Amino acid sequence: MIIRPEASEDAEILFTLTQRAFSQMPYSDGSEGRFLNALRSDGDLTLSLVAEDEGTIVGHVAFSPVRINDIDCGWFGLGPISVAPERQRQGIGRKLVDAGLSILEQRGASGCALIGDPALYSKLGFRCNKRLTYGEVPPEVVQFKTLSGQDPEGQLTFAPAFDPKP
Repeated sequence: MIIRPEASEDAEILFTLTQRAFSQMPYSDGSEGRFLNALRSDGDLTLSLVAEDEGTIVGHVAFSPVRINDIDCGWFGLGPISVAPERQRQGIGRKLVDAGLSILEQRGASGCALIGDPALYSKLGFRCNKRLTYGEVPPEVVQFKTLSGQDPEGQLTFAPAFDPKP
């Protein structure tokens, strides 16, 4: 298996993969593929990596800029992250996240944040401090990993692609 940057011809495959990966998740409303396409079309897809096994894309992770207290401070959001249902629980997601965080750190990023299950993301080095918040979301699911500098505090804002549209 190799991890590589997304290529332009991957977009349709990644949409389908993302929809398939989230279709079995009880918390999903089916919008994850649209988020990914919107990040790409808005120019907010800072880093997009795919896991390819024998010529088939089996996983994907996206990173996009976030703001804290409405300030761009070198932080990025993780997600969506997608692994083909038949390949889940094989470490592909972890490899994608680790590779992405390593690249972000090499580029001088301050850190990465996400909204997710602490039991899952703590295994990848993410944690919460309850001082980084996201709207009305319970603070314990607002997770982050500091790559340089201080831990974040304040209101987290994701790229516009994640904002609900009227």
